Amino acid sequence: MNSNSLIKSTGIILLGLAFVFGSGQTVIAQSGSVELFNGKDFSGWTFFMRSNSTPENTWSVTNGVIHCLGRPLGYLRTEKSYHDYQLDVEWRFVKVAPHADNTGVLIHMQLPEKVWPRCIECQGQSRKQGDFWLQGGATADGFPSDGKKAAHVPMQGPPNEKPIGEWNTCRIIASGDTVQFIVNGTALNKITGCNVSSGFIGFQSEGADMEVKKVTLQPLLAAAEKN
Repeated sequence: MNSNSLIKSTGIILLGLAFVFGSGQTVIAQSGSVELFNGKDFSGWTFFMRSNSTPENTWSVTNGVIHCLGRPLGYLRTEKSYHDYQLDVEWRFVKVAPHADNTGVLIHMQLPEKVWPRCIECQGQSRKQGDFWLQGGATADGFPSDGKKAAHVPMQGPPNEKPIGEWNTCRIIASGDTVQFIVNGTALNKITGCNVSSGFIGFQSEGADMEVKKVTLQPLLAAAEKN
């Protein structure tokens, strides 16, 4: 199934409302496409770094691009929480080395802040983009949590990444309790029955020297009509 078919299969109409879960997270249903990164600074984003490390030592914005050095462990996440969307990310590795080739897009992130919170990790490790990791007690059909280790959901096909230094497009479609993962136009993974279906969106600092230049979110109805 190609990515257009996947998108059209998720025809969900969002209500233009904000509502609050018991955790205190406000979930925003956007009425149209929105750029979560403004190309200038970290407005709308916040950080959590292990050992209360200074985020500016790891994260920066230069020439319209987010740059992450990969150390120490932590993440950059949205201040707002989202559900039922298509998320398109353009990112690349600046370089990779042993134990310095890992990052990821975190979706449906829950409080409290920690490394790593309950969330669904869309793997960003070199040659592993397409895998899922269910972190912090997140589960999906066929992938329960043992309360200790994250559950690994391998991609359903060979890697489809571009060479180091070239920009990759990661598309994530979050529809109710289902998440689909598409890399450079190829659908590589899908999970259903997820026990988290809304939350913050973030990027990991997990070893990789990497850059992000676009983070575009669309509600699913708008995405389906466009495609």
